[in-house]
Amino acid sequence: MERGLGLFGAPNTRDLGGLPTIDGRRVRRGRVVRASALGRLTDDDVAVLGALRLARVVDLRDVSEVALAPPDRLPTDPAPAVTTLPIYDPAHPVFTYVSAVMLGHQLDGYEALAEEGTPGAMTAIYRWFVTGESARDSLAAAVRVLADPVALPVLVHCSAGKDRTGWLSAIVLTALGVDRVEITVDYLATNHAAAEVNGAILAAMRERRPELDEDAIRPVLEARTDYLDAAYAEVDRVYGGFDAYLREGLGMDEALCQALRANLLE
Repeated sequence: MERGLGLFGAPNTRDLGGLPTIDGRRVRRGRVVRASALGRLTDDDVAVLGALRLARVVDLRDVSEVALAPPDRLPTDPAPAVTTLPIYDPAHPVFTYVSAVMLGHQLDGYEALAEEGTPGAMTAIYRWFVTGESARDSLAAAVRVLADPVALPVLVHCSAGKDRTGWLSAIVLTALGVDRVEITVDYLATNHAAAEVNGAILAAMRERRPELDEDAIRPVLEARTDYLDAAYAEVDRVYGGFDAYLREGLGMDEALCQALRANLLE
């Protein structure tokens, strides 16, 4: 976690910079930060973000999630522009479930998710990231933000900073030429960064509901290789490879890829 920003109120926040590419280059530091929701930042946390002089914040949550969560605390000098690009499927209960868990809400009424099983629901939503039209639209729009030098530095976040933000990070790092092993290591770093927060969430839930089945909750809180692998497998199944996914699924032509590399690689 040497790339972590040390934010007390959003510990799962880190710079994508520093990762090596297959051709010997590195992702530039201070250009793209990935994070969880920013509503519980301390004053010191806000000062850390202020030092980055963010130009843009990209919020991947739906307005319904934003309305239920504490408002993001952002620097004011300079104040970054905020772009909301929701990756959200109202027909899929996992989004509501994740939001409820992160906010400490009661978990009644999630029979559909319980019946499917949370690990299965999580892998299903990662496959939807690849095939869902609205997901592809928002992911493509987010990549275009990162390819715009005026929008940088940029911070990208969702609720927990692991699923939607994690898959967008995987897309960007793949387009930059970072090896999949490095991408997976960065993805799984969430488990270390958010361990204390997740422990507190589970403890609060056990206090309210002693009969809580932790095995049904942990898959929502954790980043798991199976989830990321499900998205990669769906890319291969639908598009035949990641290059075709970038090109056909997300509309990333060579000019856009070159702009992304020019902005984000040393």
